[in-house]
Amino acid sequence: MRVLMLKQKMMVAVALSLTAGCAVQPTGPGDAADQPGNVPEAVIAMAAPDQNVATARLVPEDGCYWYEHSGPVETTLLPLRTANGNRICTPRET
Repeated sequence: MRVLMLKQKMMVAVALSLTAGCAVQPTGPGDAADQPGNVPEAVIAMAAPDQNVATARLVPEDGCYWYEHSGPVETTLLPLRTANGNRICTPRET
């Protein structure tokens, strides 16, 4: 009986430690481009319909625009895409 309870506790501990890394870490205060809703008009014009451009923001790590998609269970950041499916990103420096 003790062995079974120990196994259950270990499984719970492993599951919690594995899922702890799945949480999105909040970013620190960035410039205005990092904040939701600060998207240039040209980007809004390129965006395909059915994307919430009001929540779109530029993510500095990849230089692309992402928006919040509110699903039935959770809200997820998704890449902002054009009508033909391309991601909308800023030009990369060389």
